[in-house]
Amino acid sequence: MTGSEAKAFGQRIKELRRDAGMAQSDLATAMGRSESWVSQVERGVQPVERLSVLQALADALNVSVREVRPDAASAEEAEPEELTKSNDLDGLRVALTGHPALGSLFEQPPTEPTPPLADFRQRVEEAWTLAHASSYAALSDHLVKILPGIETAVRHAPAGDRTELHALRAKAYQVAAASFTRQGQADAAWIAADRALQAAELAGQPLEVVASLFRMAHAFMRQQHMEQAEQAANSAVSVMDSRVEAPGCPPEELSLLGAMNLVLAVINAREGNRGRTHEHIARARELAARLGEDRNDFDTEFGPTNVEIHAVHTAVELGDAGLALEVAQQVSASSLSPERQARFLLDVARAHAQRRHVGEATAALLEAEALTPEQIHDHHLAREVIRDLIQLSEPRVPEPLRNLAERSAVG
Repeated sequence: MTGSEAKAFGQRIKELRRDAGMAQSDLATAMGRSESWVSQVERGVQPVERLSVLQALADALNVSVREVRPDAASAEEAEPEELTKSNDLDGLRVALTGHPALGSLFEQPPTEPTPPLADFRQRVEEAWTLAHASSYAALSDHLVKILPGIETAVRHAPAGDRTELHALRAKAYQVAAASFTRQGQADAAWIAADRALQAAELAGQPLEVVASLFRMAHAFMRQQHMEQAEQAANSAVSVMDSRVEAPGCPPEELSLLGAMNLVLAVINAREGNRGRTHEHIARARELAARLGEDRNDFDTEFGPTNVEIHAVHTAVELGDAGLALEVAQQVSASSLSPERQARFLLDVARAHAQRRHVGEATAALLEAEALTPEQIHDHHLAREVIRDLIQLSEPRVPEPLRNLAERSAVG
């Protein structure tokens, strides 16, 4: 499916959905997919090739497959490869399915030469670069290529290389967990985080285990499993709290403990617990002050700036728009990744929306879109605030907001 074909297909799905009187969230629920996925399909950035997915779309819309895609073959007419062809996101999910290197258990030799360690190091770093840029489609394709290779390599490489390979495997799965969480696929994120945790333990790197728990907690939060998210974060905090009081505590440990406190702050904010939220923000501020700089240990981007970004986020979650905007005025996020900057601007937009400031909220969203368009077009919070702003401004919706809604396929 070419780009123009994907856009035409997406427009057809949008029209069929509206004819059926369904919101994007309704179609997502009917298919067992995320609203973000539906949005991507309707915008033509998520191609749909597999007949099974086309059939699921048709069933959810209560139409025939031919109405969804006129050139689609019936199940009886389809060639075998048409039934297995996968789009990027499905490919990444498939990469996590089953045993990652079953042939190795039966002493089957690798089909290709094992790349050198330096190659794996570079590819894992590239994956994190894509993640921090919110380049999700490219990231998915990249990880599909990395994960099978590193799983095979760790089972066939010389013994002296395996410790580092396990560590790289943990980092690769952490990227997968982070990307799945951001794309609303928390079930896959949990699997990736669990594999990262196991790989980190085999590497003998307890801090990587904690970093994997950090990813796992975010996956549980995305699933609205707050008790499990809190357990994952607290299990790390209970061990690390005493360690950071020792003289000469490494900054990496301060970063991880600080990041876990930010997780707990978000959990408590979403549960409406102001006291506990502010306690965890205060603890994170204390740890960030000890660091004295913005860092990116274990790709958490923990430091003074990220703490204040989370202070804005938790204030918005608690409905304290005034506090959120007051803190936001003191934040300069330009040193952080595009993903972090855009999330900060999204929360600024949410705070303005709570105050019914349509123009200011729209401006913040447009600035965030310029940084990470995929994230703003797909993130469920961005889509919610766009809908809220449209409702606040009807019947005279400002043209920039209307155009943003169109680009995000909010409807």
